[in-house]
Amino acid sequence: MGEGDEKIDSELDKGWVQIVHTLSINTAGGTLKVLCANTEGIFRIIQSIPSPKAEPFKRWLARVGYERIQEIEDPELATKRTRALYKAKGYDDAWIEKRMRGIAVREKLTDEWQKRGIRLSGFATYCRKFS
Repeated sequence: MGEGDEKIDSELDKGWVQIVHTLSINTAGGTLKVLCANTEGIFRIIQSIPSPKAEPFKRWLARVGYERIQEIEDPELATKRTRALYKAKGYDDAWIEKRMRGIAVREKLTDEWQKRGIRLSGFATYCRKFS
């Protein structure tokens, strides 16, 4: 955190340089230095904000985290969630079923490649060719 910034979270402050990076952007007016973070870093920063305005987002993060833990305990929940998300996006049942089968086939294929010691950079690129 910058000099004079209120120290909200001492643990966040210790790891600030790992979470936030400076990106230089060339503009017509000169070079701008912009602070950037990845999604995980942004979530961590938001969690440290003591404002009531951040509470709805913190509750959402807690709920999503809880759902993911439930999915680790029962992987079928992840499949149900995926189907529900596709349905909410407007995809019909036939498309959803085809997509879910494609995902399963791709998982079997990549598992087999790994079992046989095949090391491919860009599994996703190869797999997209088969879906």
